[in-house]
Amino acid sequence: MNRPPLYVRRPFLAGLVRQLPLLAVLVVVAAGLLLVTVEHWRWGLVVVGLAMVGAALLRLLLPVRRVGFLAVRSRPVDVVLLAATGVALTAVALAIPGT
Repeated sequence: MNRPPLYVRRPFLAGLVRQLPLLAVLVVVAAGLLLVTVEHWRWGLVVVGLAMVGAALLRLLLPVRRVGFLAVRSRPVDVVLLAATGVALTAVALAIPGT
């Protein structure tokens, strides 16, 4: 007997599994923002920047059916924008002189 696919048996669970890459990125961004709120702004912004670079890698490596809402535009545009923003944010956060 063939079992029906997960999206038929448990549509909520299938939707959640599809959004795991986005959820992972959001958890890392939340950790970075938590660092910013406890006055470790430089490390918090570095974490947020690296989360964006990680999102670019996930968008580059995962197939379209697994990437969920990380797929907004075409793959090259998403990867370039996410990676450039993440690298720029990380570079700016590290370039500002500390007090």
